[in-house]
Amino acid sequence: MFGTYKEQDVTILLKDITGLVVPLGTKERERYIQSGVHYSEMLPIEYAPSDAYLAAYQNALARYAGMTAAAVAAVADQIRRDGRGVLVSLARAGTPIGILIRRYLLETWGLELPHYTISIIRGRGIDRNAMDYILSRHPAESLQFVDGWTGKGAIQRELRQAMADYPGVHPGLAVLSDPGGLAEKRGTGDDFLIASSCLNATVSGLLSRTFCRGDIIGPNDFHGAAFYRELMDQDRTYEFIDTVAACFSTDSPAPEVGPCAKSALEEVEEIAARFGIRDRNLIKPGIGEATRVLLRRLPWKVLVRSLDDEAHLGHLYQLAREKGVELLVYPLVRYRACGLIRSLEDM
Repeated sequence: MFGTYKEQDVTILLKDITGLVVPLGTKERERYIQSGVHYSEMLPIEYAPSDAYLAAYQNALARYAGMTAAAVAAVADQIRRDGRGVLVSLARAGTPIGILIRRYLLETWGLELPHYTISIIRGRGIDRNAMDYILSRHPAESLQFVDGWTGKGAIQRELRQAMADYPGVHPGLAVLSDPGGLAEKRGTGDDFLIASSCLNATVSGLLSRTFCRGDIIGPNDFHGAAFYRELMDQDRTYEFIDTVAACFSTDSPAPEVGPCAKSALEEVEEIAARFGIRDRNLIKPGIGEATRVLLRRLPWKVLVRSLDDEAHLGHLYQLAREKGVELLVYPLVRYRACGLIRSLEDM
């Protein structure tokens, strides 16, 4: 175990690569990514958030802890009814969500489920050594994959493809927010703000996003992650988890949304056509994904349904102001926000 998660909450199936990789700045990483270097072969420099942005995060946590708790309860009950007995969260956004689902099932139903967190990387697949570790200890049909939210479904497609090599393991995701309509189990179809999406390592056990490069990750290793120990005084991991868990109730169903005439793929294709974007990987729909664009990538624009939705999008407004990124009102259907990454070819 490394990072600041508690051992009773999750078993971390990641290799500690702290000090083995030099983190890179955003612009340098973006140049490498768009020139063909895979994002999992680099780590970002991570910073403490500004006071103004931290205030926006605290506001979001207070405002949406109850809705997040309701979504946890809704998806946890689906997992319980399915009889899935092993939680496998996808690091890193899925890890605190897996902890919350585990805690809800323990507190409400007395079910103490094993919980592992493992790496899956778009374009590289799932950590096969981690899967072998879990399947040597648990039946294939007992596994339930967990993540925070869906965007345009890249990780769900990666998971479905990977599970073709694991007969009996169901590839469906359980998420809290599923605006793309892509998950097997969802707390809600609403694109609402899960406060953990507002921060990076400081709400994720001080762990980096997962890493896989052949000179550091050997054939028998788990995928890697670094521990940002220098941010210990900024760690808000259990502030998030405990605040949401304090709102658990069996009487507060998560909000649902009606059927949507437009699919996630159709909406992404329309955005690509409207803004002349050739690479669909530069389009990141959903509040969580738009937040990641502002935190970790080189943003071009952020599309929002409204410039007056402080309740859902206040943290995005703040980040965009800090980074000088244009906020553009756009008639989004499934999503409240969508981040567009700057193509370096066009600069």
